[in-house]
Amino acid sequence: MSKKLETDSYYEQFDADHDGIVADDEMVKAERMVNLENQDKKEDAQRNMSWFALFGMLLYPFAVIMANILGLDQAPQILGDMAPTYFVSVAAIVGAFYAKEGYIASRLNNNSDSE
Repeated sequence: MSKKLETDSYYEQFDADHDGIVADDEMVKAERMVNLENQDKKEDAQRNMSWFALFGMLLYPFAVIMANILGLDQAPQILGDMAPTYFVSVAAIVGAFYAKEGYIASRLNNNSDSE
């Protein structure tokens, strides 16, 4: 006995062959697609975070110069004191992102070579 979908059911989107029944394989495919979409969103967020951190690292020296030009006496000193910690932290974020990307790429290459 198979269970049919109600009219305008949320699960209707998973009925790939439009027979009114969501089979197990249709649910597995739908779940796989949701996981792929979530993974893509996660990777986009990580990529954006890395770019933001990289631009921040590149713009940091300009903040020191601008503080000096604007006559903020202690700001260049404070920014200079923060720089070592800031640059190491940002480099770690960017480095971790690219290390992860490289690791994933190498795994994909190894998997395609073994097939």
